[in-house]
Amino acid sequence: MTIADRQNEIVEEFEMFEDWIGRYEYLIELGKTLPLIDEKYKTEDNLIKGCQSQVWLHADTQNNKVIFTADSDAILTKGLIALMIRVLSDESPDKIASADMGFVDKIGLKEHLSPTRANGLLSMIKQMKYYAIALQSR
Repeated sequence: MTIADRQNEIVEEFEMFEDWIGRYEYLIELGKTLPLIDEKYKTEDNLIKGCQSQVWLHADTQNNKVIFTADSDAILTKGLIALMIRVLSDESPDKIASADMGFVDKIGLKEHLSPTRANGLLSMIKQMKYYAIALQSR
């Protein structure tokens, strides 16, 4: 499944909900499926700058694919990073670096988040792309 396929799948899932209360609950549920970061990576270096909550993100490679793990101290933020990992993890660094994350706008995520959470979401995406670019140059 490609990045675009996963994004389309998520758009369809979000369309099933009639209101944002259901979508927020779904995000919280997604947070429970988050591939958790190993405790040894919960360091200052792995904190995403620009997030209101604490979000730790780690990237590793397996078979030339980037594998992300993360954690957050906030349940909604945990769902947001889980969503981003679902879209970008297990892909090649070049596909991650060039990925169009238009699904965020399609599901109305930025406009239904507080400004600080929306900025945090953009910071998550940027950090994941930075990791991919760094791993690509190895």
